[in-house]
Amino acid sequence: MPLAHIALGANLGDRQANILAALRALEHAPGINVAKVSTLMENPAVGGPADSPPFLNAAAELVTSLSPEDLLLAMLEIERSLGRHRAEKWGPRTIDLDLLLYEDRILHADHLTIPHPRMHQRAFVLMPLAQIAPEFIHPVLKKTIAQLADELKNT
Repeated sequence: MPLAHIALGANLGDRQANILAALRALEHAPGINVAKVSTLMENPAVGGPADSPPFLNAAAELVTSLSPEDLLLAMLEIERSLGRHRAEKWGPRTIDLDLLLYEDRILHADHLTIPHPRMHQRAFVLMPLAQIAPEFIHPVLKKTIAQLADELKNT
C-alpha cells in the first residue's frame, strides 16, 4: 500500500492532546494506518497574526489504501471533528493536518498540490519529517528530506 507523509500542528488549546487525538483519529479511519510519528517540536507561528501562540508540530508516515484526494478529505474531516475553524489564513488553530508527500507522486489539482509546495522552506515541517523519513526523496527537488532539512538549517 502507498506511503503518505503528513505534517501535524496545533497552537490552540491543549496542543499535545489535539495532536494525539488527530493521530488516534487517523489510526481509526478506514484505509489509514499510522506507521511512524516524529517527536513533538515547539516552533513559533509562521505567517498569521503577530500575536499567534507557538505551535507544537510533528510529522507522521501513513500507510494508506486511500487516494491522495480521499486521504485529504479524511484529514479535513478529522480537523473539523477536532474543532478546526478556518476563519483566517494561517491563523491560530486547534489542529492542522497537511498532506506533504504521497509516494513519489506529483499532483497539481484545485485543492491539492503534492508535494506540498512550501514544505522545503519550513523547518517546522522538515525537522520532524527528517526524523521519520530522512532518506525519502522529494519528487520535484530530487533531494532527500535530510538534505533539505540540512540546507534549511544552514540558511
